[in-house]
Amino acid sequence: MRTPPPTIDPDTYRASDPALGKLDDDAAIAHYRAHGRDKGVVASPLALRENLLLFIEDDISLLEIGPFCSPLKRGPKVEYLDVLDSDQLRARAAATGANVAGVPELIHHVGDLDSVDRTYDAVLSSHAIEHQPDLVHHLQQIERVLNPGGGYFLIIPDKRYCFDHFVAESTIADVLQAHSERRRTHTLKSVIEHRALTVHNDQRRHWQGDHGNPERNRAVRVRAALDEYARASGDYIDVHAWYLTPPTFRSIVTTLRELGLIGLEIAGIYHPARDRNEFCAILKRPD
Repeated sequence: MRTPPPTIDPDTYRASDPALGKLDDDAAIAHYRAHGRDKGVVASPLALRENLLLFIEDDISLLEIGPFCSPLKRGPKVEYLDVLDSDQLRARAAATGANVAGVPELIHHVGDLDSVDRTYDAVLSSHAIEHQPDLVHHLQQIERVLNPGGGYFLIIPDKRYCFDHFVAESTIADVLQAHSERRRTHTLKSVIEHRALTVHNDQRRHWQGDHGNPERNRAVRVRAALDEYARASGDYIDVHAWYLTPPTFRSIVTTLRELGLIGLEIAGIYHPARDRNEFCAILKRPD
């Protein structure tokens, strides 16, 4: 994997505003941390998903997780992992009004990462890691399927700017509890949070400070979540398990590495751009 640009690139940040042009590198970094970050000013090219995707070389082997009907990468060295095969994904796309033609012709691995029996130079996931019941197990499996020096490229919803705004940020205690229980399905708590404690998903409104009303129809939505969980009888319900921001994600990954639970290291975590509801990150399997 190529060395990614720094989390705060002074040249990129200075280019965002002519008034910043006279700041030296240290001053530009300090200014971004004090003022630009919370305003969503782009301080690195890889803060934008389109640039993250361009950063991934086309001539390397890559596994994309959860492409559904809009894979982010295509090519002869790209393989896909999803919970459904191609025919099932096309049926799902037709049922939901999504783009049937966009479903990859072949889903190379159906199920979860445990079923992947080869290694890759890179793994890519977009809005997928927050759905993993056991985050530690997921990262361990990512490490297993990565070649030494390979990168895990992630696009992750920032809970502050999506429907998760009022749900509490995940902690290392939450992550370790899930791992100790070897979770493979989501808890009642996660189902209630996802179904009943969420708000609107308009990222522009969130950036403007309009987060909606978390109390709207609270009891009705909680009752619906309880009924859904009871009907599932232990089967998997697809909801968010993790509520992340760049600092939260950095802290969790760093602590898991220091505990010896994962070997992945942080290559870059990039704060979200204004009016977007996601941040980008790169984890690396050391050489």
